Amino acid sequence: MSTRVTAPTRRGRRIRLQPPQAVALGFAGAIFAGTGLLALPISSARGEWTDFYDALFTATSAVAVTGLTVVDTATHWSGFGLVVIMLLIQLGGLGIMIMATLIGLVLARRVSVRSRLNAAAESRAVGFADVRTAIRGIVLISLAVEAVVFVFLFARFLWGYAYSPGEAAWHGLFHAVSSFNNAGFALYTDNLIGFAADPWICLPICAAVILGGLGFPVIMQLRREWRRPLHWSMNTRIVLWATAVLLVAGWIFITALEWSNPDTLGAYDPMSRLLIGFFHSVQTRTAGFNSVDIGLMRDETWVGMDVLMFIGGGPAGTAGGIKVTTFAVLFFILLTELRGEGAVNVFGKRLSRAVHRQAIAVVLMAIAAIMTAVIALMLITDLDFDRVLFEAVSAFGTVGLSTGITGTLPPAAEVILVILMFLGRIGPLTLGTALALRERRVLYELPKERPAIG
Repeated sequence: MSTRVTAPTRRGRRIRLQPPQAVALGFAGAIFAGTGLLALPISSARGEWTDFYDALFTATSAVAVTGLTVVDTATHWSGFGLVVIMLLIQLGGLGIMIMATLIGLVLARRVSVRSRLNAAAESRAVGFADVRTAIRGIVLISLAVEAVVFVFLFARFLWGYAYSPGEAAWHGLFHAVSSFNNAGFALYTDNLIGFAADPWICLPICAAVILGGLGFPVIMQLRREWRRPLHWSMNTRIVLWATAVLLVAGWIFITALEWSNPDTLGAYDPMSRLLIGFFHSVQTRTAGFNSVDIGLMRDETWVGMDVLMFIGGGPAGTAGGIKVTTFAVLFFILLTELRGEGAVNVFGKRLSRAVHRQAIAVVLMAIAAIMTAVIALMLITDLDFDRVLFEAVSAFGTVGLSTGITGTLPPAAEVILVILMFLGRIGPLTLGTALALRERRVLYELPKERPAIG
């Protein structure tokens, strides 16, 4: 089966696009379409044209499901503009999962029948399922989760805060879509700070963020075989274990460091502090909501959150970052080297050496992109390194958390973050796919030699 997408040219010839190129062009098209819509006077609350850079930044942030903003979402946009943002978020979240699934199908059908059978038995998520069936499953799961979260939020807004039914429905729908797609956009100037101590708002949003961050293959396998963990694939086990460990570690880390900070957790009672700490551990998984002012957190907390945002969530889902599977692969490689073992074994199976190289390539490319952006941002602004690094990692990880500098950045800095958000959303997927597609068998080997390491 061909893995290329064709497009007509003027002379009748066809440009053959690899799947990663098709993904990049699709997202770029959605971003520019969203930019055009958001720039229109009908999209702003004042009925005025929105600055091109602000519209481009917001559209990119929505399609890349990031959540960084350069204008106040609650006051700048009209109802039409907010609907456009919500639709862009939904398109960005569903699009990335659908394209990841399609690419997985394409890759599985390129190899031999035996290898395809092995891949189907190992993944137990996509296999040889019809493309339409796979896409229908993604859409139904997404809408089902969003519907459940919408019901909880609608009820809470209606009866807990005396919203009108229409207002409660709108706020419930917008935040349900934003949370499952790990976008982090909120309809309040201070994001969700007003609901910091309300578990009926925070916990449903956390649940949606976690589910969206697991990834479609994991959700599908859990739906089918949640009672048979021995049948779970390596991908499912890694995602579940890594997600649980990082959520708990982040919860303990953020809560401990901010416990006595009077500007953040210290202003609340002990139970609320635990809730807020857990909420922000979840949000660093690329969601981007905040229930306290991130800019008032300790510098040490920012560093820990940088690490969590860089790692991100599960592959083929709505989360960003380098993905927990990439992080886990590097961890197991390190563990194997420390033990002096030859093969990397993960949950009773040997890890392919090709995966080693792909994980290293993704991480090095991510670090290069972030550090290049940090240097560029520091050259054109007078901001300190900690805040710039946090902003860059948040943009690349499509998280959306900010120390409060986003709205103060000049247009050139906004463009840098736009590029970083775009790369962060499609970069790991397209790079990983490109590496897999380029893999070929070499019929000879060169002599081995080992340079000095360390």
